[in-house]
Amino acid sequence: MTTVLSDDVAELAGRVEARFGSPARLGVAFSGGVDSSVLLALATRALGPDRTLAILGVSASLAASERRAAHEVAAGIGAPLVELATHELERPEYRANGPDRCYHCKTELFSRIDDEVAARYGLTAVAYGENADDAVRPDRPGAKAATNHRVLRPLAEAGLGKADVRRVARALGLASADKPAAPCLASRIPHHEPVTAAKLRQIEDAEEVLHELGFTEARVRHHGEIARIELPADDLVRAVTEPVRTAIRSGVRAAGFRFVSVDLAGVQSGAFTLPLVTRG
Repeated sequence: MTTVLSDDVAELAGRVEARFGSPARLGVAFSGGVDSSVLLALATRALGPDRTLAILGVSASLAASERRAAHEVAAGIGAPLVELATHELERPEYRANGPDRCYHCKTELFSRIDDEVAARYGLTAVAYGENADDAVRPDRPGAKAATNHRVLRPLAEAGLGKADVRRVARALGLASADKPAAPCLASRIPHHEPVTAAKLRQIEDAEEVLHELGFTEARVRHHGEIARIELPADDLVRAVTEPVRTAIRSGVRAAGFRFVSVDLAGVQSGAFTLPLVTRG
């Protein structure tokens, strides 16, 4: 049964759907986050599940919990999903972890979609979930990779920012509608410090500790022996109050860190990249 949308939300959805064109089958680079979920849901509404395919890139930079959640969201939408193993850690430019790391990650993803998925599943177009707010940020080098591979960006082209995307997600009843942003695990490592599988595992294990303690939005920045935890401001007092304080310290140290700190600045999107790419 098709969800009936209010006039204003239907107008937003219609603007996005108009950007799909008439592909024989559309592949959606899918993470389970709110942007790619809305994109997948609208593609499935407009084209039907037989002409839509969610593509989930799987590597050491994707947390197991995010992988499971992506499958659940796609199943709720009713869209078929395939997993695609990506090997960005084999790319020296990615491991070097410059401010352009995301460009090399997205290049790996889109190249493998072109080489391993498109012909096999009859894709004639691929889209990804860049929104209009992302499009004007200077710390999104992955957009260049999308341009190089002729990947569509219907949300951005339709002018939908993050608030618009969440409105559509709530109207569609998507499980990811209020899901906090969840950048890849590599984003927790300061630029020019190498990305390794071992560091990614440490970060994933430490963040899983926080999630199990009820912190739904948590990032563990990797500073060698030091774990710098970012939480929403409303969670800071609870994090340093017993018995949670001891549980965090024990769990994060068990993940391989020697020291555990909580950043009073809270969650900081683009904390490592923005200072390097923003011109004064």
